[in-house]
Amino acid sequence: MLLNRNDSCLIVVDIQERLAPAMHDAGQEAIRNTGILMQAAKRLGVPTLVSEQYPRGLGPTVPALAELMPADGPCEKLEFACPNNDGFSARLKAMGKKQAVITGMEAHICVLQTAVKLAEQGIEVFVAADAVASRKTSSMAHALTRISEAGGSIITTEMAVFEWLEKAGSDDFKALSKLIQ
Repeated sequence: MLLNRNDSCLIVVDIQERLAPAMHDAGQEAIRNTGILMQAAKRLGVPTLVSEQYPRGLGPTVPALAELMPADGPCEKLEFACPNNDGFSARLKAMGKKQAVITGMEAHICVLQTAVKLAEQGIEVFVAADAVASRKTSSMAHALTRISEAGGSIITTEMAVFEWLEKAGSDDFKALSKLIQ
């Protein structure tokens, strides 16, 4: 299955100031690629949901992504699986989307549990492997395997952007292809 921007939402899971430094390579690739996806989503009208796990302890969303955050702000949570949080679940339901592109930290905890729970709810799950991070690369690899086994698709940032675009030649293509270079 391919992504369709009209059916999609973007879910950014817990990319927070005090969590990111603990990630393998400080989560720099995940932060960068999540930024690309957030910019693409905004330009193409794909709604974005951002979660923050216990922000009093883990801090707010990293500044590079906070500036791209949707107007309704983050969903604060204690639950590892975002859909288990009532506020998150209500926002997601209101969007009425059947596909979710997921990025975030940590891949083997909150990203995994969110992806599996959404798949169980009948949402087509797409996890951007180059936009997730864990403390250990082995944890991330095992998480991606489990997500795939649960019916999720493992994609890259570039796949998501170009599937949302569908074709070259538009102003959207020109603007967003510059982000990928």
